[in-house]
This record gives sequence, C-alpha cells and structure tokens, in this order.
Amino acid sequence: MNPNAARSAISAAHRSHGHKQPLAHYHNLVESGTLRGDEHQTRIIQKLQDLHDELMDYTPPPIPDADPSNSLISRLFSRNDPTPSQPPEDVPKGLYLYGDVGTGKTMLMDLFYSSLPPYIQRKRRVHFHAFMIDVHKRLHAAKIAMGYKGGDPIIPVARDLAREAYVLCFDEFQVTDIADAMILRRLLENLLNYGVVAVITSNRHPDDLYKNGIQRSSFVPAIELLRSRFDVTDLDSGTDYRRVPRALSKVYYHPLTPSNALEIEKIFKSMTHHDDKDPPVKNRQLTIWGRKLSIPESTSKVAKFGFDDLCGKPLSAADYLEITKTFGTLFVLDVPKMGMDSKDKARRFITFIDACYESKTKLFVTSEVPVFQVFSDEDAASGKPISDHMRGIMDDLGISQDVVGKSSIFSGEEELFAFARACSRLVQMGSKEWVDTAGQH
Repeated sequence: MNPNAARSAISAAHRSHGHKQPLAHYHNLVESGTLRGDEHQTRIIQKLQDLHDELMDYTPPPIPDADPSNSLISRLFSRNDPTPSQPPEDVPKGLYLYGDVGTGKTMLMDLFYSSLPPYIQRKRRVHFHAFMIDVHKRLHAAKIAMGYKGGDPIIPVARDLAREAYVLCFDEFQVTDIADAMILRRLLENLLNYGVVAVITSNRHPDDLYKNGIQRSSFVPAIELLRSRFDVTDLDSGTDYRRVPRALSKVYYHPLTPSNALEIEKIFKSMTHHDDKDPPVKNRQLTIWGRKLSIPESTSKVAKFGFDDLCGKPLSAADYLEITKTFGTLFVLDVPKMGMDSKDKARRFITFIDACYESKTKLFVTSEVPVFQVFSDEDAASGKPISDHMRGIMDDLGISQDVVGKSSIFSGEEELFAFARACSRLVQMGSKEWVDTAGQH
C-alpha cells in the first residue's frame, strides 16, 4: 500500500471510529451549554474543519534524519540534502485568525489542536513568545556549530523544527522585537517549504504587525508571505465572549491585612499538605537557561512567591514562562499599588500575568488594592481625563475605568494595550470558570 493510500485508510478508520472533529466538537459544546452558539463563529469552525480534513489526507514530505553522532554539523554542511525552494504542491494553506481579545481565539485553537487525529504525532501548539525564545536558542547553537566560516543558521533550525512538527499552532502571534522581525520571513518561508502547516492566532491583521517598528520595510516580505500562503480570517463578530457573565470565585484578596494573609495561607496549606511524598520545600532551585532561580516555597505543582521575589528582580518572559510551565498553581503575596516609581516592576508583573494566562495557571493574589487596580496611580487620579485611545482599547477588551482605574505609567500603543489586556486577563482569571479548569498541567 502506498503512503497516500495508507493515510486514506487511516483517515477512514478514524472517521468510522467516531473521531471527534472540530465542527462536531463545537456543536457538542453548544448543545451542552458550555458555549453559546454563534453563526459567525460556526463559519470559523468550518474553516478549521476544512483544514482538519485536508490534513487527514496530507502526507508531509520526508525530512531525512541526520547522523545522530554529529547531527547539527552534518545537517549544516550536508551536500546531499538540498533545501526545498517552494512548498510541496499538495500542502494545505495555513490559517491566520485575528481579532480583538474576547473573540474566542484561544478556544478555537484549543478545539482545533485537540481534534487532530492521534496519528498526527508531529504537532506542536505553542505561545508565539515561547516559540521565538526557542528559535533564538537554536540559532545561537547553530552559529556556534558553524564556527568562523559562518553560514545561514536559519535553514538547519527550520529543518529541525519541521522534523519535530509538521502541524504548528501559534497562539498570540505578534512582532514587537526587531530581532524577531529580521528573521521571521526566512524562518516562516523555510518552514512552509519543508511542508509545515501553520495555524496562527493574533490580535492584529498581518498588515498591522510591527506597524511602527524599526526597519519595518525589512519585515514587509513576511507580511506578504502571511497574506499569500494563509487564509487570513477576521474573528470579530461583535460578540465578546469575556463579557458573558461568570460567577466569580475567591482567589484575589485585598487589602493587605492580617486576616487576608491568614486566609491565603490556609488555602496554600490545604493545597500543599495532603501529600507526604511531595511536601512544601523552601528555596527550591529552578534551572532556566543555565541560571538558578530560587522558589521561596513550593511543592512540585504549587509555588508561593512574594511580589518582590517575582517582580523586584530582573526576571524575563523566559523566566515567567518556565515558572508557569513548572507549577500549575501560583500564589503571589503583597502586590502593591504601582506608580511611576515602579514602572519596571509593573512591566514585569504584566509579563508574569501574560505567562500565567497562556499557561492556564491558577492564580491566588493578595494586594494592596483590588488586583485589577494595581496599575492605577495618583497622577491618573488627579482629574486628567482618560485618552480616547485608551478608552477605545479598554472598551475593546470589555473592561471599564471603574474596574481598573486610570494609569499614567504606560505610554505608547503597545504598552497601553499590554496594560489593558493584563487587567482584562486578571478579571477572567478570577472567574469560577477559570478556577475550575486551570492548573491542570
């Protein structure tokens, strides 16, 4: 039996055994009351279904294994493995789904990825920020392997990524860093040429990516690649799924009183003292990129930090991603109200919140003021009206000034958006729905 015939037989077998596909899965969620039916969203699900069907009949091109004893160098200098100059003829077109926060991007990605049949083992779902951190590490290793003679490290990196996964799902695709912008076109192009199929979610249309970035003209070819090789689809139907009322669960405590400190300690003990084989440990060491990060108190699944432990030190997105990947539940104590004198801490806290959200982390917090208002400062409360731009962002995210207050800490479109999005995510992470489903790593 040839590979295509084998794949068709496997596809038929999965269909006959009731493999849950995107459209059927979506209808089940609507019928059970988990989701609300939406005609526009149903049309988006149909696009996911169509891609799902194409993938079931798609055989990615073979990518020969390199010599394991000298894998990176042999890949770099092999003369018998020409790099493909264009995608395979039968490769399905990728999907680029964009829309504001609240349009269901994460739900759609979850639904699509979970519906992929078991025989598709070369697959990866990753937050784009984490993916680019991984890419830069691989590029660094490739450059070292090439040595003084130099060469193009992107090709072997793309090849390794393609060998690991021919279905790539990127969540929260965004470009704010010139280092990312400079390599993305060639990285995406080589991945597609190796037969990789990508599904991307983003807050922005490709035309709006890296809009005011340095040397943006160098990034324009990447935009053209996204427009030509992806089905670019707007998710905005006018329905904000974060505005659907949810019963709030008690995970945030303010102000910083002895009674609230006692209450949060009770919760921590109830979650960490039931397993004699996994007791809380002081100063557990977590290794991140060769550095040691001390966790003040933790079991293998639950960790507790003071605010200054997390945000008073020069930690990066990579650190926060590793923390949230390691621990499904996090406690953060003594979060202060932050003003202009705490701008660096505020930025780190926003990065931490984003990592928690993307990792589906259960979060407990004690704070000086309601946690949604920790970025509100005195200058903003002095009577200066909120800008039209900020009001528009907050309205798009489904949050109000009454909930989060006003902040003059942040400036510029990207900073304002990150601030408002963090507030929106904190609201969602305080919901009963989030608490009931988060923390399962």
